[in-house]
Amino acid sequence: MSIQHKDIAAIRQDYVLGSLSESDVDRDPVHQFKKWFDAAIHSEVNEPNAMVLSTVSSHHLPSSRVVLLKDIVAEGLVFFTNYESRKGEDMKANPHAALLFFWPELQRQVRIEGVIDFVSEADSDEYFQSRPKGSRIGALASPQSHEIPDRSFLENRVEQLEHQYTGSDAIPRPSHWGGYLLKPIYFEFWQGRASRLHDRIVYKKVSDSWKITRIAP
Repeated sequence: MSIQHKDIAAIRQDYVLGSLSESDVDRDPVHQFKKWFDAAIHSEVNEPNAMVLSTVSSHHLPSSRVVLLKDIVAEGLVFFTNYESRKGEDMKANPHAALLFFWPELQRQVRIEGVIDFVSEADSDEYFQSRPKGSRIGALASPQSHEIPDRSFLENRVEQLEHQYTGSDAIPRPSHWGGYLLKPIYFEFWQGRASRLHDRIVYKKVSDSWKITRIAP
């Protein structure tokens, strides 16, 4: 294969902002992730909680999309979505998923793989009620990932719900919407280095402990 678009192939950046050593990282990958996440916030990374969620369907087809991290707990990472969406259907059929954070301002990536579980209904209710009213109405109005006839179908549903809840903030969480917890079994912390000799520190869950290793770039 010859390279047709040499201007695209020539796009590259050398990474020189930092380094990462096995001796520097926390023994607990969740604690290490919190350190890097806090650094991303303090560095004013644009949407530091944006992450790529990858799932696999019952037909073994992979799918990825960007969602937002909403909590970090000892057990793992929490996000919320429509249970009847494509990702929801994928996770129902195959409760294994992967997350990817990319913070280019810090020349860092974090890859996380794990097993999916639901958060409690009480936690889903609490988070849903903390969302702006428009977002809650949107969750009720949108049959996420399902085909709709046109944009006006969605706008009409929103208008009906806005009228229904005029003057009221008591919008119930729909039963098809709530939180997921990814319980990690694998972390990779990637720090860009010069000449593509990146630092990659991996944590693998072994029984109830974490094994820390370095892998080649």
